[in-house]
Amino acid sequence: MASLIEQAAQRLEQLRQAGVVLPEATPVPSPAVAVAPAAGTGGAAASESVKAAAVPLAELPQRSKQVELDLAALGAMGLLTPGAPRSLMADQYRVIKRPLIKNAVGQGAATLNHANLIMVTSALAGEGKSFTSLNLAMSIAAELDHTVMLVDADVARPSLLRMLGLPPGPGLLDVLEDRAQLSDVLLRTNVDKLTLLPSGTPHPRATELLASESMRDLLNDMAQRYPDRIIIFDSPPLLLTTEARVLASQMGQIVMVVAAEATPQSAVQQALATIEAHPLKMLVLNQVRTDAQGGYGYGYGYGYGYGYGYEHEDRGAQAS
Repeated sequence: MASLIEQAAQRLEQLRQAGVVLPEATPVPSPAVAVAPAAGTGGAAASESVKAAAVPLAELPQRSKQVELDLAALGAMGLLTPGAPRSLMADQYRVIKRPLIKNAVGQGAATLNHANLIMVTSALAGEGKSFTSLNLAMSIAAELDHTVMLVDADVARPSLLRMLGLPPGPGLLDVLEDRAQLSDVLLRTNVDKLTLLPSGTPHPRATELLASESMRDLLNDMAQRYPDRIIIFDSPPLLLTTEARVLASQMGQIVMVVAAEATPQSAVQQALATIEAHPLKMLVLNQVRTDAQGGYGYGYGYGYGYGYGYEHEDRGAQAS
């Protein structure tokens, strides 16, 4: 009996060192065993320790922070939100996400490593990659069988938290520097199934951190921990920084956003050349002009439009 009490006390100490706040109010009785206090072992105090240690970890307070997104404000910005009326843009994102999800769950044309890790990038700045990342995450969060994590991997110019009306805070770079645990910096939102991972504290050697063994280990863990989770990385533009190219080598799928009638064709070709070795690349055409009837493939009332296609092993295919 004494050894059981000692084990319980050790477990409590481990939880405290891990930063878990244990309940201090009414102790929860163990459903498995009833332990009587042993003579000379502290009686009631020892019994309290055993009962507290019997609390399932799933019932302990979660370490990730809960944040509230202003869904009305996001909708006014032209972003997809839960419960909004059906729209052309929402339907277009259904078209965009469907092959990504199929690939993520191994139902695509090819077997991909880390298929549930999806990088969203662009050739240049201002093409709408963060807008696309956020809308894609919102669309996937509406799925019945999947959850989604949105990572602000644009560590040089992070923008997701600002777009969502949230203050900056620790995130990815802090985890890679061992200054925080992943569970400490994740942000749970009021959008069911959507979790955020901020970029974190700016670092002069961000590229080296993203190329480090710690990053590879983190991505492996993220890809394998939750089989129903799809992880979207809003990454830097391919032609402006080296971080995007480093990330691309560890992603399962790459989505490149192109601003219609704005991005030079030479920039698109040059950006694609930097990720030429990647087995699966998809293109999203953004800011397409709407026709008079607002037809599919021509745009949306807020001035954004989307075309979809993908390139796989240099064989192009298009879907509208």
